[in-house]
Amino acid sequence: MDSQNLLKLAEQYGAPLYVYDAEKISAQYKRLTKAFKGVGSLRLNYAAKALSNINILRFMNHLGSGLDTVSIQEVKLGLMAGFKPESIIYTPNGVSLEEIEEAAALGVQVNIDNLSILEQFGSKHPDIPVCIRINPHVMAGGNSKISVGHIDSKFGISIHQIPHLLRIVELTKMNINGIHMHTGSDILDIDVFLYASEILFETAKNFKNLEFIDFGSGFKVPYKEGDIQTNIEELGKKLTVRFNEFCAEYGKELTLAFEPGKFLVSEAGYFLAKVNVVKQTTSTVFASVDSGFNHLIRPMLYGSGHEIINISNPKGKERYYSVVGYICETDTFGSNRRINEISEGDVLCFKNAGAYCFTMSSNYNSRYRPAEVLWYKGKAHLIRERETFDDILRNQVDAKDLFETPKAESIK
Repeated sequence: MDSQNLLKLAEQYGAPLYVYDAEKISAQYKRLTKAFKGVGSLRLNYAAKALSNINILRFMNHLGSGLDTVSIQEVKLGLMAGFKPESIIYTPNGVSLEEIEEAAALGVQVNIDNLSILEQFGSKHPDIPVCIRINPHVMAGGNSKISVGHIDSKFGISIHQIPHLLRIVELTKMNINGIHMHTGSDILDIDVFLYASEILFETAKNFKNLEFIDFGSGFKVPYKEGDIQTNIEELGKKLTVRFNEFCAEYGKELTLAFEPGKFLVSEAGYFLAKVNVVKQTTSTVFASVDSGFNHLIRPMLYGSGHEIINISNPKGKERYYSVVGYICETDTFGSNRRINEISEGDVLCFKNAGAYCFTMSSNYNSRYRPAEVLWYKGKAHLIRERETFDDILRNQVDAKDLFETPKAESIK
């Protein structure tokens, strides 16, 4: 995906536009499987929430991935995309017992993260295998909003509640076939991850019928040249040795599972936006684009730093710009960025736009969500059409008859 191809796609499909490079997704998938080649049984469950277009899910299935889902809708998308029920794990948080039962009825692997639902589900369905999500109380992640394994997190069953958990399992006679954790996104320190893994191994000893241990994901990818990233190869070597040791101690070969989302699709994504206005103030030069946090909210929500390049003028003199959107609130993609000189009408490219970008977009300000394109084997394939005004109105009910002006009574 070079600048010229991206520019042609912006001209062909219009901007704003999301573009995904299938070759990069495939390369990341192969990199992860290679890092854990020493494990007898490895399962990678792509985290659908990162990018849930059904064509992306079909491509993941084509690569051999399983699927990690967090809602009944993602479960159904996965089944429509061709995943077998047994290759889908369903890991919700705070949902009703009814939704969990609906997922279980579809044949997917259920993962439960609280004692209340665990007891209710086990009492009604003791024969359905269940995975348990443990909270190891380990702080990981580059931002508090995406760190989910600490002691105050709403996710998972606390390791301090293991005695209560075991009592529920014993009384309901339910079948626990998996143990799971997820410490958070943007893992920076492998040793912290390995420490949390030891807690998971220790917890796993309490269950005799395990089939897999799921270590979640959260691997950090680089957002700019020289950026820190999770050393997958080092993690693979260290965790493979320890996992194989545990399997020998446990007396059974288990499956090692991960749930990569951002790691697989983040770097494969590009977001293209056209510059509407270049505006000079007393202290700043703004480049205002035809988009906003309705399309790409991560910079405003997480403070994420997506690299921004001017693909219309790649050899221009570099200047400092604050790239902003058209939303009616503070809407900043990047402040004081060094970018090749920008003119009105230029197309800017936001990198690392594959994960949690389109999936978090909205119709705020009644704007349309953009189109999506998959670049596969050197060709562009439209996988989502740009929205229209009809889409804005699609589910609204026109109640105009409620507000008809009453007719004035005639004067007698």
